[in-house]
Amino acid sequence: MDQTFEKRKKVIYDFICDDFYVPMKIKEIAMVLQITKEQRKELQEVLDSLVEEGKISLSKRGKYSKGQAKRIMGTFQANIRGFGFVMVEGQEEDIFIPAENVNGAFQGDEVECIITGSPSGRRQEGKIVGIISHQVTKVVGLYEKSKSFGFVRPDNQRFLKDIYIPAGKELHAMTGHKVVVELTSYGGEHMKPEGKIIEILGHVNDPGTDILSIVKDFDIPTEFPEKVLNQAVRVGKEVSEADMAGRMDLRDWQMVTIDGEDAKDLDDAVSVVMDGENYRLGVHIADVTNYVQERSALDWEALKRGTSVYLADRVIPMLPQTLSNGICSLNAGENRLTLSCIMTVTPEGEVVDHQIAETVICVDKRMSYNGVAKVLAGDAEALEADREFVPMILRMKELSDIIRERRAKRGSIDFDFPESKITLNGAGRAIDVQPYEANVATEIIEDFMLMANETVAKEYCQGDYPFVYRTHETPDPERVESLLTLLRNQGVSVQKAGEEITPKEIQEILESIHGLPNETMISRLTLRTMKQAKYTTQCSGHFGLAAKYYCHFTSPIRRYPDLQIHRIIRDNIRGRLQREGRTEHYREILETVAEQSSVCERRAQEAERESDRLKKAEYMSYHLGEEYEGIISGVTAYGFYVELPNTVEGLVHVTSLRDDYYSYNEETYELSGELSKKVYHLGQKVRVRVADADALRRTVDFTVVE
Repeated sequence: MDQTFEKRKKVIYDFICDDFYVPMKIKEIAMVLQITKEQRKELQEVLDSLVEEGKISLSKRGKYSKGQAKRIMGTFQANIRGFGFVMVEGQEEDIFIPAENVNGAFQGDEVECIITGSPSGRRQEGKIVGIISHQVTKVVGLYEKSKSFGFVRPDNQRFLKDIYIPAGKELHAMTGHKVVVELTSYGGEHMKPEGKIIEILGHVNDPGTDILSIVKDFDIPTEFPEKVLNQAVRVGKEVSEADMAGRMDLRDWQMVTIDGEDAKDLDDAVSVVMDGENYRLGVHIADVTNYVQERSALDWEALKRGTSVYLADRVIPMLPQTLSNGICSLNAGENRLTLSCIMTVTPEGEVVDHQIAETVICVDKRMSYNGVAKVLAGDAEALEADREFVPMILRMKELSDIIRERRAKRGSIDFDFPESKITLNGAGRAIDVQPYEANVATEIIEDFMLMANETVAKEYCQGDYPFVYRTHETPDPERVESLLTLLRNQGVSVQKAGEEITPKEIQEILESIHGLPNETMISRLTLRTMKQAKYTTQCSGHFGLAAKYYCHFTSPIRRYPDLQIHRIIRDNIRGRLQREGRTEHYREILETVAEQSSVCERRAQEAERESDRLKKAEYMSYHLGEEYEGIISGVTAYGFYVELPNTVEGLVHVTSLRDDYYSYNEETYELSGELSKKVYHLGQKVRVRVADADALRRTVDFTVVE
């Protein structure tokens, strides 16, 4: 191996391309070629070079093969530190792209890459070798004006370069304006992207501009077309006798809606009576399909939006408020058209009979979660105010306990960590952040909705009808094994291996850590190990709920899949599914509906998450220098994250740890000091000081208080 590098490459390349060669690992190649340990490093460099050039390929198991390296297509996700990842459809693990191998790819680009290695059993590394198409055409950011030009600093930290705005392309924007830029050039390695401003959102300090920037960044539609609004007004008329004809009349049933105090779109009502020793549970859902006809302007707009989006200071509805807060909202004392799932439930929590029917109801009272919780807690004032509903509320609690216990026995995973409740003042500024704790009433409604979703899914799956299901696949065994290793390092007793663990065993692990300081952190790590739930046309079950059948039936006002399956159910009830080619029609469109709904759901979740991050950073910016107790919720090579009791999470950067040099242990998720032997690990309590909080970047930085 004393030739020049290129000659060494040719020798190795010829060896691998020989007809007698079989795929080998580096140590096997070294053995065959009688390469010494000292020469192994040179051999590795040669092999890496050949793989990078696409002349040979490297398998996941670390074996080198002849022939061109396989080109993999995916979506590029940039990182603020210069490297990135390629997400490949159908592949659980992303491909890591080092900064030197990004090759000018822009955030969101559809790219081609090759695998260049898989160091030390970690995720695969690759190199981008081609850009298929640019997916991002607009960018939201902060405009800064210079003498003869301007530039925009993107809000999204994945866009690594400022965007150059030539003179005359700024649309009269001034420094401090939040703007939307249409890209005209994507730049290159030594050239900034270029664009023109097409919309000014407002000054960075104007109320609401910050959240509007997020809305625009995710390209979420906000305004309804005039045709859609007019159609909503036309169809949103009060319920007539003709509308109620042929429906099961449940207006004499005692029923209530139970929602948050500020909810306006009430799409579910519940009723519970005794039927001998059994419970008769009624879940009554607004019949939105009566007003949103297939292929109408309303329907196309709802499909485009996919879901309502709930941000810190606003709700962007899937349907116009004329419908969502009007005729489709189950307001007390008003006749409303519904689809009802009426279930007979045994004292053991088993559904032994059910009926899904088109109904008409009249809700007796609008109740709130807090109001029902007060009744169940024995509050005298609440008991008096709701005295005629107290017997039903007590039955609801009784049935809810039964349902919840049965679901727990079969292994449903209950991720019990609080969401954030962010309070804004009149100017839209965050003045408080606290955990939003679910109470007994929210659990009751959750239990009833889950039971209705399962019951509906079971009937339509067993009937082999075209349908949209909510599926949650079994997690990847390797990711579960990594989680279990981490849990063992945290002192959690785990006997199982990743490939054989069940939902019930995961739930038992979560129960075993209940009340411990690291409970929330372990719950979140466990959740991240799970695959993301999605909408599909296959009835493949829900791992997290340990449910064989599951769909979304209960929220057609705010979720398109629910609206779609209501349409199928109505066609089936009316006998239209078997005639008029409706079955074939649904089989043709449902794959697209499921995919579009999943995409819109992910977009909404990301926007909601960014909205919360922004407002949390804004809130913490008013508390610079203050000290808090927190729990280490994540550890990386560049520092560790600390979560405060109010749900705010911030980064302690490794450079701020000035007492020692800290190295990262990927196996144990620990940072350890070389001299002091001090260790920072997951679940550890630490006291931190707020060092910085940047609402524009949506980041919070802490330093450790010794």
